Amino acid sequence: MKKTIFVIILSVVIFIGSQSSAAEKPRLGVLRFTNETSAGWWSGNMGRDLQDMLASELVSTKAFQVLERKELDAVLGEQDLGASGRVDKRTAAQIGKIKGAKYLVASTVSAFEEKTSGTGGGIGIGGISIGGKKERAYMAVDLKVIDTDTGEIVDARTVEATSESGGLRLGVSRGFFSGNLGKYEKTPTGKAIRACIIEIAEYLQCSLTKGKDDECMQEYEGKESARKEKTKKSIKLE
Repeated sequence: MKKTIFVIILSVVIFIGSQSSAAEKPRLGVLRFTNETSAGWWSGNMGRDLQDMLASELVSTKAFQVLERKELDAVLGEQDLGASGRVDKRTAAQIGKIKGAKYLVASTVSAFEEKTSGTGGGIGIGGISIGGKKERAYMAVDLKVIDTDTGEIVDARTVEATSESGGLRLGVSRGFFSGNLGKYEKTPTGKAIRACIIEIAEYLQCSLTKGKDDECMQEYEGKESARKEKTKKSIKLE
């Protein structure tokens, strides 16, 4: 009787453990973006800004455990402070509890184009102008997913986004506006950047949490085929 009870309890524990393991969300670390274009909006800290944007977008999906890497030194400092004995043991951060990432997400801005058509003429008063310019921005990001156990690239994808603005345009030309990505927020450039970030997060949610036969993966495979076909047509061989 006791042996039977023990076997039942052991089976339940194993079942619960396997279920918990299967239900664990993928653990991701987001690396700083790199840039291979001559985009005018790119500055020294832009790679970290995009890293933050993507990490926040991935957290918002609630599909991943997104692990902090940019501020890891601050986390380690807090743990060291807790271990020093100067912090109440009940609230001190524990050493050895930092989770390891199963996957690292690496992103490179591989293409960026910005075009303006029409005229922006008109009377300017106090830095305010009314014009008819039509602006268009295109951006492509090469994405890699790296397995930290093996160093293998387990997924790679190119994500594209295009944004336009046109018609009557109210522009502010005063020179005291500053910031990194903030100043592009309502421009076609900023919208293309945001669209790429959202598309990356949605693609990762699909590829890392759903099967290859899922409807969303079929949709992305269709996008990838169309992108490759478009690229082939743009190449002219002598």
